[in-house]
Amino acid sequence: MSKKIHLNLAPFDASDYLDSEEVITEYLTVALEDPDPDAFLMAVRDVAKARGIATIAARAGLGRESLYKTLKPGAQPRFETIRRLLDALGVRLGVNQSERPQAPHQHEAAQSQGSCAGQKETQQRTDGKASMPPRVDRS
Repeated sequence: MSKKIHLNLAPFDASDYLDSEEVITEYLTVALEDPDPDAFLMAVRDVAKARGIATIAARAGLGRESLYKTLKPGAQPRFETIRRLLDALGVRLGVNQSERPQAPHQHEAAQSQGSCAGQKETQQRTDGKASMPPRVDRS
């Protein structure tokens, strides 16, 4: 039989450690990279708590209770609400190119190559008649 060990530890609260602009920025950035949208909402909640829920709610034009509801897991706040909250927190979202850029769609690339080849073929004909570009098999 195993015995349960009871430890008297204080619960972890991330807001206790969000004490500088750099730490807050990094915390929100990492949370935004998480595919779970609740991770970002919880991070915004932690930052709001670190800065004072009532203060942030007032700056964002929300009631304190409304702010808690907006940032609870599973909530689906409007983008405008999130933007107002981020403004109240003194941060903003940015867009960066991903490390691995998306390749253009193969269909678009094949079309542009095919139309170039067709234009060259039309220009190379000596009988003066325009011809259709060759059909490109895309299978």
